[in-house]
This record gives sequence, C-alpha cells and structure tokens, in this order.
Amino acid sequence: MELRHLKYFVAVAEELHFGRAAEKVQITQPVISDQIRRLEQELGVKLFFRTKRTVELTEPGKIFFKEAKQILERVEKAVDAVQKADRGELGSLMIGYTGPALYTLLPKIIRTFRDRYPQVELVLKEICTNEQVEALNSGNIEVGFLHPPVDGEFEFISIMTEKMVLALPEDHPLTTFTKVPISKLSNQSFILFPRHEGLSLYNRILLMCQQAGFAPKIVQEVTPQPTMIGLVAAGIGVSLVSESLQNINRPGVVYRKLDVTTPELELVAAWKKEKVSPVLPKFLQVVTEITRIN
Repeated sequence: MELRHLKYFVAVAEELHFGRAAEKVQITQPVISDQIRRLEQELGVKLFFRTKRTVELTEPGKIFFKEAKQILERVEKAVDAVQKADRGELGSLMIGYTGPALYTLLPKIIRTFRDRYPQVELVLKEICTNEQVEALNSGNIEVGFLHPPVDGEFEFISIMTEKMVLALPEDHPLTTFTKVPISKLSNQSFILFPRHEGLSLYNRILLMCQQAGFAPKIVQEVTPQPTMIGLVAAGIGVSLVSESLQNINRPGVVYRKLDVTTPELELVAAWKKEKVSPVLPKFLQVVTEITRIN
C-alpha cells in the first residue's frame, strides 16, 4: 500500500463518485476504479457499495476513511514542517551572549526574530567570551554575541562599539566632576570582572591606569556587570563598566566619564561558517537589519 492509494480512496470517499474523484486526483476513471479494487483486495475488505447510480462507503470503509484522512493530514504536516525547517522557519537556534549584550541591541534582535519566525525556538545561554568560543567550536551554541579579539575561524557581524564609564556610589566625592580625572582613581578600590572572562579588556583597563601612573587597587572581581553595579551601590568600590549599563538605572549609583580615552568594548555576532543551521541565515539577516538601523 502506498500513499497514492490512500489519496485515491479518500478522493472517492469524499466525492462518492469515481468520475469526479478521478478528476480530483488527475487520473482516469478506469485507473482509479482499478486502484480501489486492488486496495480492497489487499485489505481483504470491501470499502464501497457500488451500483450503477450510487457509491457508498461500507462500515469498514467509513472507519478506513477516518484513519486514511488522518494519515494524509499527518504526512502533509510533516512535509510542511520539513520544508519550513529547510527554509529556517522551524527548528531551534542555540545562542550565547555576554552580560553587556543584554543592555544593547540583543533584546531588540531577539524580539524582532521571534515576531517574524514564531515557530523557531531560541535557546539563550549567558556565558563569557572565552566560553562562547569553546561552545561555538564544539557546536553547543550556533551563534555568539561576544567581545573580540578571539582566536579561531569565525565569521563576524559587528553590532556596536561602546566606551567605558566610571560607576560611583551616589555619595562619592568624585561625583562632583563632570569628567573624573583618572589620577583621582589612584587610591580608589576597584571592582572588576575576573581577568579570564575578558582578558583583552581587562589588560586594556590595567594599561590605562598604568599610563596614568598607578596600578588599580582591585578589591573584588565579580560577574555579571549588574552584580558589579550592586557592589558599587553598596559602597564597596568604584567600577569601569560599558556605557550601555547606564540603561539599568540602578538606585545608589551614578556614572561619570573619565578625562582620558577609555578602552572600547566591541560587541559582535560570531558563528562558524561550516556549522550553519538552516535557521542561522534568517537570524543573521535580522541581526544585520537591526544593526544597520540603530
């Protein structure tokens, strides 16, 4: 028994007329009559009562009609699903992101993609840049929002570049400055992220301080950035964070620029070209659109 036999049977069962059913499935009446007869022989069951004027389903025919329709509907759904999956409109996408990405364009990118492709499941994992590189190489994520430079053979879309700002407790004396002289930070307690979670940026922050004649007094190394801001609000120290973190508007914290050029934090979307899922090109198209208009 083949799917075409079910299609022929359902057509006759719906039309209760061999001629009209033959036209519906685009074969001749003798052929469809012969196929139904062969189907009945294979099943060992009479599916239709036939007279010169009428065609009616038998009781077994009525049961087979219900089951056959369900089978054809499931096949149609399966075909539709696999075609959507091939077009990247159905399936899932594993995404890695760093904490700072949440305060930039990432939420808008995710929202736009979900609105456009509601049948695609997006699975997001917050992990640092180094761990994203490992996850991309192992296939545990398919695209990462991370901060270069990174080692490896990746494709990139640059999302944005932002400067660092100084986060201070709201009652800190340095809040009186519009731009804080970096020399004023020589005796301050610093809250930074662990070196291994952003080696390049960490080293650039240290270099900036060294060029100003001091080594920062680091009292806490924590992640994510909102935790750093929480410690600043608690008066534990000051911190250098990405500009976009000001969007949190955390009570007890104020932000100031420094009087020197601060390190910049670039955010990119990264993926391995040879490990592209059908969903990924659709997602990257949204990333490109959102990045271009913002």
